Amino acid sequence: MNLFRKCLLILGLASPLYLGLGQTSAHAEAVPPLAPTTCQATNLPQPSTAAIRELTPTGTLRVAINTGNYVLATEADDFGPFGISVDIAHLLAKGLGVPSEFTVVQAAAVSFERVSKNLSDIGFFGVDPWRAESVDYTNPYIQIEGAYIVRQDSPILTLADVDRAGIQIVVGKNSVYNLFLDRNIHHAHLVQAPTSPEVTGFMLAHKFPVGAGIRNQLVADMKRYGGLRILSTSFMIIHQAMATGKGRPQGLSYLQSFISELKKSGCIQELITKYAVDDAVVSP
Repeated sequence: MNLFRKCLLILGLASPLYLGLGQTSAHAEAVPPLAPTTCQATNLPQPSTAAIRELTPTGTLRVAINTGNYVLATEADDFGPFGISVDIAHLLAKGLGVPSEFTVVQAAAVSFERVSKNLSDIGFFGVDPWRAESVDYTNPYIQIEGAYIVRQDSPILTLADVDRAGIQIVVGKNSVYNLFLDRNIHHAHLVQAPTSPEVTGFMLAHKFPVGAGIRNQLVADMKRYGGLRILSTSFMIIHQAMATGKGRPQGLSYLQSFISELKKSGCIQELITKYAVDDAVVSP
């Protein structure tokens, strides 16, 4: 992880200001595009008039940026949001030939809600079958791991040790791994923290035995709090994709082509390297 990013996360300088339901707005003019050379040189597909109309019904690409998953984005005061999803959004606006507007949220659930209600035209969050009833996904572009964090002296060593009666697992409310564990945990009890970045602190403050989250976030938490360890085996692979509202078939087709081209050109890999996102890999 690069030093600037690490300092922002550890010192808490990457947290967004709140407005309403954990949302802030930023216009593209105030958020400098940070796409590196390979991405800038990518031969973006040409959109049809119908695709542009469906993806930008207001004439502007309205983007929900979730800083609750710092693999995708984070935010610093006086700097605005930055990260993989921000760069991809800038490239998409460029490909569509339209201006863009960002709404920054701190939870994937809020990003999903905005996209499903057509308050935002696109969002970036994990693929889940329940969410897919309300939004349409592109093919995934990045894979990350869902993992468990426990105290250093905890007797919990394996995934089987977690799913037992009497065990409480703290999850980020309505996160993709919360939805996954709802379907796959049979004996332990899930406890919701307000957002994913708050899972470890919530677990420690309330003396719960296990926290669940994105491995990258948990690694940062382990360094921040000390006295913790992460189970080596992941409980899920999280497939990150771009999503748009239902009823945009031409728009979705363009997004699929757009994401495919970013993967094929090496742009996604370059963004992973640029933002030093350990453990993330380009989706096949």
